[in-house]
Amino acid sequence: MSNEPKPVTVLDLVRMKREGRRIVMLTAYDALFASLVDEAGVDVVLVGDSLNTVLCGEETTLSATLDQMIYHGSIVRAGVRRALVAVDMPFLSYQVSIEDAKRNAGRVLKETGVQAVKLEGGANMAPTVRALVEIGIPVIGHLGFTPQSMHALGGYRVQGRGEDAVKRLVADAKALEDAGAFSIVLELMPSEVARRITEAVSIPTIGIGSGPQCDGQVLVLHDMLGLNPGFEPKFLKRYAELADSVKQAVSAFGADVREGRYPDESHSYDE
Repeated sequence: MSNEPKPVTVLDLVRMKREGRRIVMLTAYDALFASLVDEAGVDVVLVGDSLNTVLCGEETTLSATLDQMIYHGSIVRAGVRRALVAVDMPFLSYQVSIEDAKRNAGRVLKETGVQAVKLEGGANMAPTVRALVEIGIPVIGHLGFTPQSMHALGGYRVQGRGEDAVKRLVADAKALEDAGAFSIVLELMPSEVARRITEAVSIPTIGIGSGPQCDGQVLVLHDMLGLNPGFEPKFLKRYAELADSVKQAVSAFGADVREGRYPDESHSYDE
């Protein structure tokens, strides 16, 4: 019998909600980190367009390109054996037309080998979600604070304030479920709002900055590892402080090189 782990599927995630088992999602942008988070047991690895800010130094996700997402999706997929891998569809790769969305999302699955795509928007995106699902492309939705609409939303801010806004979000979640989405990311909303959405749909919700009532949680890997020390939102819990460790290690390496301590005999080859 093979020792390969059983891959996580779309149906597994829906079953996890039904059975009350929490879903663990983290971002990754390369094969090395992807293999580490996969071996640590996460259920979903998200190749987020957050790579545009985390890796590329951009202020927003808006300039991420389809080719960029495909490249990172393919190398992340190469590092994963068990987790389900999903790729964010970047800005303007799915909003212009349904035909564009089908063509571009199809490229993502075909050229990366990942199992799903994620796109932002509610009821307005339901026809697009339905069209993708109908041709066999699994879709994760994304509600609340949607980074690709940050200018329209007035910047990085909590969504779902007020009963009308809550009702719209619940309706959006139901529309995505009806269209065939198998999961929904809920970003930056009050815990009670996330609870109401989670109870209103039969597909799993994955929270980020949306409290403990979601069916799972996601964080940006570099944020939770403390590699992005300038980013300090209320919802973020750091599980390591690797920025300090990296700087200390680099400083020690520099000192060893300058003082002639590295490489020493034990790190050199004989004839």
